[in-house]
Amino acid sequence: MITRTRFAPSPTGFIHLGNIRSALYPWAFARATGGKFILRIEDTDVERSSQEAVDVILQGMAWLGLNHDEGPFYQMQRMDRYKEVLAQLVAAGHVYPCYMSVAELDALRERQMADKEKPRYDGTWRPEPGKVLPAIPEGVQPVLRFKTPLQGVVSWEDKVKGLIEIRNTELDDLVIARPDGTPTYNFCVVVDDIDMAITHVIRGDDHVNNTPRQIHIFRALAHEPPVYAHLPTVLNEQGDKLSKRTGAKPVTQFRDEGFLPEAMVNYLARLGWSHGDDEIFSREQFVQWFNLDHLGKSAAQFDETKLRWVNAQHLKAMPDDALASLVHAQLAAKGLQADQRLPAICGLFKDRCDTTVALANWATAFYADVHPNADDLAKHVTPEVKPALELLANKLSALSEWTVAAISAAFKEVLTEKGLKMPQLAMPVRVLVMGTPQTPSVDALLQLCGLEKVLARLKVA
Repeated sequence: MITRTRFAPSPTGFIHLGNIRSALYPWAFARATGGKFILRIEDTDVERSSQEAVDVILQGMAWLGLNHDEGPFYQMQRMDRYKEVLAQLVAAGHVYPCYMSVAELDALRERQMADKEKPRYDGTWRPEPGKVLPAIPEGVQPVLRFKTPLQGVVSWEDKVKGLIEIRNTELDDLVIARPDGTPTYNFCVVVDDIDMAITHVIRGDDHVNNTPRQIHIFRALAHEPPVYAHLPTVLNEQGDKLSKRTGAKPVTQFRDEGFLPEAMVNYLARLGWSHGDDEIFSREQFVQWFNLDHLGKSAAQFDETKLRWVNAQHLKAMPDDALASLVHAQLAAKGLQADQRLPAICGLFKDRCDTTVALANWATAFYADVHPNADDLAKHVTPEVKPALELLANKLSALSEWTVAAISAAFKEVLTEKGLKMPQLAMPVRVLVMGTPQTPSVDALLQLCGLEKVLARLKVA
């Protein structure tokens, strides 16, 4: 059997990290088993769905490299198919019309709650042998309800939660078509999973309550349900469910903030799955190691500090040329034109950065004017050190070759002649040349900056 997994987001809000994790695991399982990964957009909530949200789904998945093999399929484009299957269920006696109005249903629920009963549809319009149904009210379009078995248990062996059993007496008769004939979510999902031959459904555990209803519909259509794996919730840093309402960012915002897709995949993989104590790994290793047996059973908590640490590890390991291509685009967005020095600049600064945006900010000083703040100038570029800065500028301008070794030798000569220690000279040089007293090795910094720019910036003193 070929593994076929799916990611089926609803475009009613911007996809965030909790959502995209539900794409990562089925993608990885399909890749690990040589199967197929299907993308399905569940856009039947017409009022709340938007093309903008669909675009963020597609862009986020493309950025993370979660390429799908089939789709995207859109549920709104499959309405004729749903109605065809719905007619089959009606003909087979699995579905019946229900004329209970919303007001009547609300009143029923209020009575049940007052009696401390679970609020649920009571089967008023469910046809049974010997039962007399109420008179059909005039001018009322019925909903269609699915006939849930009255006795027994529905159960499945969940790959995360283990055996789950729910008594059918806990379930009422599900509405599977609205008065206008539009099919509802749980029904559409089952038809899609059958038509797309889905073998494994890996999704958030907020769908656990839908699963018994979907299993009943599968069996009414003479199909066995897929294997289910319900993933624990992802919490935000305050311990609440990660959601748009609790401040979750769209996935694409992490891209714009300079996070690397490889690092995001690494971090997301660890939000509910593990491979021993491995913290940092490549996409290829993740796919090689991934299976459903090591999915976590407890809620995972998003931690941006940890994400930044993971991103920093990947950034440090990334080849300088590859980093430079990312930073080049960010500089271009600022109206700056980088040059052949950029890979070396990235190599010099990447150990200090946790995002490519931070790296681009460092690189900006090589291609745009710097403006040291007054406090740094007052603290480091003092009247006492200005003669040493002038002497350094003279020695640098006289160098026959512009190398790190030659620049380092010029610094040592000035320190000896002026009786200074390295920080007393290097700190003001950093402030004037880079706009900050904290930088990597000052001789490597000046070599990349170039003689002309260094001399121009030292003259400001």
